[in-house]
Amino acid sequence: MWGIIRQSAGNRGLSISKSQFRCLVQGARSYSSASKEMTVRDALNSALDEEMSADPKVFIMGEEVGEYQGAYKITKGLLDKYGPDRVIDTPITEAGFTGIAVGAAYHSLKPVVEFMTFNFSMQAIDHIINSAAKSNYMSAGQISVPIVFRGPNGAAAGVGAQHSQCYAAWFGACPGLKVLAPYSSEDARGLLKAAIRDPDPVVFLENELLYGESFPVSAEVLDSSFCLPIGKAKIEREGKDVTITTFSKMVGFALKAAEILEKEGISAEVINLRSIRPLDRATINSSVRKTNRLVTVEEGFPQHGVGAEICASVVEESFEYLDAPVERIAGADVCMPYAANLERLAVPQIEDIVRAAKRACYRSTSMAATG
Repeated sequence: MWGIIRQSAGNRGLSISKSQFRCLVQGARSYSSASKEMTVRDALNSALDEEMSADPKVFIMGEEVGEYQGAYKITKGLLDKYGPDRVIDTPITEAGFTGIAVGAAYHSLKPVVEFMTFNFSMQAIDHIINSAAKSNYMSAGQISVPIVFRGPNGAAAGVGAQHSQCYAAWFGACPGLKVLAPYSSEDARGLLKAAIRDPDPVVFLENELLYGESFPVSAEVLDSSFCLPIGKAKIEREGKDVTITTFSKMVGFALKAAEILEKEGISAEVINLRSIRPLDRATINSSVRKTNRLVTVEEGFPQHGVGAEICASVVEESFEYLDAPVERIAGADVCMPYAANLERLAVPQIEDIVRAAKRACYRSTSMAATG
């Protein structure tokens, strides 16, 4: 089967590795037989452990990843198992250690760079964009940059504006990068493994508030060969009245909103994007053509956001199927407040999603009409 797939891809001018082929096969399976629960933290840790064990070229570097075992304990136990040559504590200099990691990737090593928060990745943005993302194109395919940039992204709780921004849209706008945003433990394990095995630079956006959350996982997910295909969304809940697209922590909010909507007779389909770039436009448009309505949800700023790109895609490809204006739910267009009451107002809540879905289904009076 591998030979047939490789020959078919070659006829189309595409290349596919065996590891990417395994991801496609794994992604096509149905993981419905949950056998145990696993936290997102343990899912990420186990994925790193298994990939480091399988490939000696994989190594981790970042602030406090070794002796302290990671600021969020994602790298717990890895220093003792693999030693300081493969689990490297760095000074507080994102630009410095990111540049070193990109250089290592140029020479066929597979670095996993941890940012204590993606807000700090701005210190290293030149290396991420100009050194990593563009090198394959600028070298006419002669240079691959197999590197993963990972860490918590978006709002946490009470950490202020400079630790709370979502960078999904920032990195999602850059050709040469692949951008992933896991929600569940299955997402975290399968997508991180796929990211490490991928020949291109991958930005892996985690969420601090999800690290301690537990999710059911099947025996297949726990298999060391498991990974998920990059660029493929997951329909977390099927529905027929309205499509809700979202990613990361907001998937949980959307699922809870869907439960509330069901009690009011609205059947919501919830799509977990998983991949921001490439974006699974086919799954999104297919869903909208079924439900005829769209609500996008994200924590990031509304202007030039992921939701805006999804809305554009639907208008371009499925406009004639829409029975209502698209609805965008996003973070407030302000820097994140520090005060807890204002912070809550600055990020989407479950009730915001419910109201938007009801507006799309003409089940509530719009604010404009009542103003």
